[in-house]
Amino acid sequence: MVSPDQYMGRYMGAGAAGVLVTVAETKGSAPREAGTVMWVTDTGAEGTIGGGNLEYQAIQQARILLADVEKKRTTQTYPLGPLLEQCCGGSVVLTLEKMNADRARASRDAALNARVRYPLYMFGAGHVGKAVYAALKPLPFNVYWVDARDDEFPPVTEPHVITDHASEPVDVVKSAGAQALYLIFTHSHQLDYEITKAVLARGDALYCGLIGSKTKRARFENRLLREKVVDENGLSALTCPIGVPGINGKEPEIIAASVAAELLQRLNRYV
Repeated sequence: MVSPDQYMGRYMGAGAAGVLVTVAETKGSAPREAGTVMWVTDTGAEGTIGGGNLEYQAIQQARILLADVEKKRTTQTYPLGPLLEQCCGGSVVLTLEKMNADRARASRDAALNARVRYPLYMFGAGHVGKAVYAALKPLPFNVYWVDARDDEFPPVTEPHVITDHASEPVDVVKSAGAQALYLIFTHSHQLDYEITKAVLARGDALYCGLIGSKTKRARFENRLLREKVVDENGLSALTCPIGVPGINGKEPEIIAASVAAELLQRLNRYV
């Protein structure tokens, strides 16, 4: 899964001329947040500022700017309701600037790097881990991905994803910062338990997700209570099974989509 903001390749050949459209400011309800970018050439467009009539008008204005030999940059304000007949009801300020693809790509990367990202520790690089990684790549997380089996990791090039095959998982949990999110799906139930135990013992996780059935959860809960890791109230911090309720497929890609949605729901609850 690759977001339109991250993959701007078809029309962004080295030296290609175009217009970088940036959402500079929003008021009220708007389809995308400030900092979102889109690249427009005379033959195509990459990325999205939200679709609909706003995007259509932005593309047309970008091509007008591109054809103007004098003008390099313009700023435009769009009231979404009265002008564009979109139901969002807010307004959007766009900046349009002519530049070559190399500079546009740097501007896009700077915008992506400026996004607020949340710390997510992921344990396990099997089929589910790989699928979850693919789902999370375009989402606002700094992922620290742990598995002792170095050859299980796929090629990772994103600067916000770090792989670690050398550290002990429990030590990683203990050294993590406060208010982090954790996903646990290793190849070993015993290792799953030790990681879960370490996360719950911290008492500060925004999310502790453990792959498994209700039976696995019950067994883990009994051990956690018997070992006095948490009390009955502390068990509520454990999410198991993981994923949005009602999505029951067991294919890794379906689990990944469901887990990604659940993580975003959890962020919306706490931040």
